[in-house]
Amino acid sequence: MNKENIYRPEDVKKTINTRLNRIDGQIHGIKKMVEEDRYCDDILIQLSAVNKSIKSLANYILENHMYNCILSDIEKGNVEIVDEVVTLFRRFQ
Repeated sequence: MNKENIYRPEDVKKTINTRLNRIDGQIHGIKKMVEEDRYCDDILIQLSAVNKSIKSLANYILENHMYNCILSDIEKGNVEIVDEVVTLFRRFQ
């Protein structure tokens, strides 16, 4: 498996960073809610939203990984890359 740095198009980096910034803002908001002794239910709802945001970002990165990195390795004859894909899917369970 080739774990060298890869090229990410600027639009992909921008999308990832935008989503990370949004998640960071959500986390900051939750910290503030805790400091303000907000109702637990409200905090839990926001934590659920963060969880969904993280899963959505992970799926976006995984999809890009499949269409770019994995496909490129398979085209180069590196079929062992399938093991990496299997491991990734196990982590997402």
